[in-house]
Amino acid sequence: MRIGFPRWVCSCCFFLGLFLVDSKTHTSFHEEVIKRSDFPDGFLFGVATSAYQIEGAYLEDGKSLNNWDVFALSPGNIENGDNGFIADDHYHRYLEDINIIQSLGVDAYRFSISWSRVLPRGRFGDVNPNGIMFYNKILDNLLLRGIRPFVIIYHYDFPQVLEDRYGSWLSPLMQKDYVHFAETCFKNFGDRVKDWFTMNEPNLFTQMGYEKGTYPPSRCSPPFGNCSSGNSDIEPLIVMHNMLLAHGKTVKLYRRDYQHEQGGSIGIVVDCFMYEPLTDNDFDQEAANRILAFNIGWALDPLFLGDYPSEMRKYLGDQLPRFSSDERKFMKDGIDFIGVNHYATLYAKDCIHSICSLTGSRAIQGFVDASKERDGIPIGAPTGLGSLRVVPRGIGEVIDYLKKRYHNKPMFVTENGYSDPKVNDQVQNILQDFDRIEFHKMYMSSLAQAIRDGADVRGYFVWTLMDDFEWRLGYTPRFGLYYVDHQTLNRIPKLSAKWYQDFLKNNTRALEIQDS
Repeated sequence: MRIGFPRWVCSCCFFLGLFLVDSKTHTSFHEEVIKRSDFPDGFLFGVATSAYQIEGAYLEDGKSLNNWDVFALSPGNIENGDNGFIADDHYHRYLEDINIIQSLGVDAYRFSISWSRVLPRGRFGDVNPNGIMFYNKILDNLLLRGIRPFVIIYHYDFPQVLEDRYGSWLSPLMQKDYVHFAETCFKNFGDRVKDWFTMNEPNLFTQMGYEKGTYPPSRCSPPFGNCSSGNSDIEPLIVMHNMLLAHGKTVKLYRRDYQHEQGGSIGIVVDCFMYEPLTDNDFDQEAANRILAFNIGWALDPLFLGDYPSEMRKYLGDQLPRFSSDERKFMKDGIDFIGVNHYATLYAKDCIHSICSLTGSRAIQGFVDASKERDGIPIGAPTGLGSLRVVPRGIGEVIDYLKKRYHNKPMFVTENGYSDPKVNDQVQNILQDFDRIEFHKMYMSSLAQAIRDGADVRGYFVWTLMDDFEWRLGYTPRFGLYYVDHQTLNRIPKLSAKWYQDFLKNNTRALEIQDS
């Protein structure tokens, strides 16, 4: 039979958890119903994916091995021995997926280009026409359906040959390869792509690959990890410097040779954790500000000010690379908008005046320990990833931080999503994802308030369209609006997909569930 019931009946346990651990916001979110009309006219809503996480077809039609392919081949690197060789088979099912995107009623779709599919040998080989054809088909079909493409040129994956040849991002040679790849994208896709992002989360990729060693090329040193090679105190600084210079040179090229004719804009996506002081003392308040500078400012200050944050210079000294006077000129104001990926809010504890963990006591960490608990109480309700908690106020706080630090540069929330903690649950329970619905409602409410307070935010992209390959965690975390059966690769809509569809129609009726 068909039954309808209030949302609070289904999600009372979720809200009880929020009441206990997120008292700053539980009352307002509990009472508020978010509607599309709460956002400004022209505000974009979309979904997001990335190439390696969904495409599969890892050696088809001329694509070469990339860094993640090789990383996944080593036992123990990925949970459950998973890999992205097939993933969601988007390479063969892209039309089905675009139809799903269209059915949601979104304005925009954010995806990335596989470097090893377009340039299998980087600048040391030819452009792969099959790769160009694949992305042309995606772009043409999106535009045919009135969906605006937002394209990330580089989202963690690059041809393995660049690692083997000169050590990829540890070498300034990678800048030249990246600019060549970006220009290939501008030449082939820029007539239809008006919204470009050079890179996804260079700050997170750098930390995971060269500080903790849990992403390829798996370089690190104690106390951050026990990799076979690497230096966690120095190499992340070198890698980020090369990535930022690659971004700056690409933006310079785009503005000089392509932007006027193609009429597009270009930005960068940054991983934006929010940090709150662990206690009310001044030291922890300074620690929260410091770690924000070491995380967000590390990636964005050079693109606005032409140099790294003063907080980093103070504690890292000569270990932190320097930009030449010419580099400062093209780096400064090297961005049209900011892409904000937000997943977590954590507490920050000062480690200059307190005893901390071995990692928190290092300069590369800004002498800060981050924690998801205070006095044994979690900062928010749990998700499927232990370090990520549900803290809706965090998205409003980080948007306010960006607004103030970067003079209210236009922003897009390019990723925000929820991983269900019920990892081994039955499929029918996975599909009834009330917690995901409540998550997005609450985060959207916080975002809407930040916009009413003056933040220039222009879009919100749900991570993600469908359950996918979540890097070193494989297929265990599920962020998707659609469930993917990895035996059949069928895409099955979760309740959140129906909710998002109704939200985009500004339909606030109570959800109904088909009960057999």
